[in-house]
Amino acid sequence: MTTSYFEKRVEAINVEEKSVSQLLSEMSKTAYQGRKLGEAVEVWKEMLNQEDLTIIMGFSGSMSTAGQWTIVNWLIERRFIDVLVSTGANVSEDIIDAMGLGYWQGSHIANDSALLKADINRYYDVLGKETDYRKMEELLTDFILTLQTDFPYSSTELLHLLGKYLQKRGINSIASVAAKNGVPIFSPALTDSAFGEAFLMARNQEHSIVLDSVKEFDQFVGIGEKTKDVGVIYIGGGVPKDFTQLMAISVSPRTNDQGVPGRSGGLRMGLHEYYYPHKYAIQITTDSPQWGGLSGCTLEEAISWGKIHDAGRKTVCYCDATIALPLITHALNERVKTKRKAPDLSWLFQEVT
Repeated sequence: MTTSYFEKRVEAINVEEKSVSQLLSEMSKTAYQGRKLGEAVEVWKEMLNQEDLTIIMGFSGSMSTAGQWTIVNWLIERRFIDVLVSTGANVSEDIIDAMGLGYWQGSHIANDSALLKADINRYYDVLGKETDYRKMEELLTDFILTLQTDFPYSSTELLHLLGKYLQKRGINSIASVAAKNGVPIFSPALTDSAFGEAFLMARNQEHSIVLDSVKEFDQFVGIGEKTKDVGVIYIGGGVPKDFTQLMAISVSPRTNDQGVPGRSGGLRMGLHEYYYPHKYAIQITTDSPQWGGLSGCTLEEAISWGKIHDAGRKTVCYCDATIALPLITHALNERVKTKRKAPDLSWLFQEVT
C-alpha cells in the first residue's frame, strides 16, 4: 500500500524565538543531517530512561583542544554516560586547559614553519604552546613516578589513579571528574599521546611501569557480563569505536562460549558463539562508509557482525562533532532535569583503591 510511505510529513521550520531543545525537535521532523541531529537527542534521551543500561561513549579526534572536554565532564557528572573510551590525546591535552594554561584561536592557513620556530603547535585552527605541552607531560611524569613498577596496570586503573592525583591538585580534567564520579575511562591506545612521552620520561629516571592491554580488554568486556543492555555513543570513530564495538561479540570467548545468564543475545548458526548487540547507538562522524574504514562504517553494517541490534534505536549524523556535541548536550540539559541512576562500576578499581 502506498499510504505506508506517507506516515510522517516533513514539517517546515518557522523562525521564531525558541530553545535549543525545541529547535532540534523541529529539525528531527525535517531532513538530511538536521533530522539526524534531532534524532540523536531523542535516542540519547531514550537511553537515559532505560533501567539496567550501560551507556558507553567513544571519544576520538582532537576534541579537548577544541574546547569540548568540559562537555564530557558535564556528561560524566550527570551520568549521561557510564564509561568513556577515549584516545590518549583527549585525556591528556584537556589537562593543559584544566591547569589554566589554555589554547588559542589561530588559523588553518598559518605559516607552520614560523610556528615551529616559535615553539607553537597547530591543531587545524587552534594553537598551543609547546612549553605548556611540556608542563603537562612533566605533570604526567610526576604522577607516573608514584606508580608501582611491579604491578600490571590497565589503562582504566591508571587513569583512575591519575584522576585522584589531579583532584588533589585542583585540576578538574576529564580523568579527575571521572574518578570523582566513579566513571571508568579506557584508552586502548594510551601511548599514542603525551602519555607515551611521559612513560619514557619516567623511564629515564629508572621508573618503568607495565601497561597490560589484555587485562584492560578483559575488564572492558567484563562490563558486558554485568549489564542487561548497552547503549553506545561514538564521537568520531577510530580505536575507541572499534574497541567498544568488540564488547558485543567478545563476551562469548571471555565466558568460553557459555553465554551470559539474563542477557538477551543471539547464537551464530555455524558456531556455538553468542553475541550481544548494542541496543542503542549514536554516531557523529565526518567519515564516509565507501572507503571501508571503521570510522565511516555504518551502524547497519555492524548488524552483520552482531555488534548492533537490528531492532534497536540507532542514528548516524554526518556532522562535525564540534557542531553536533554542544547542540545535543544543550538540548539534553533542557529536557532531562534529574541525575540518572547509573550502574556501579567500582569493581573495576578494586585492585588500585
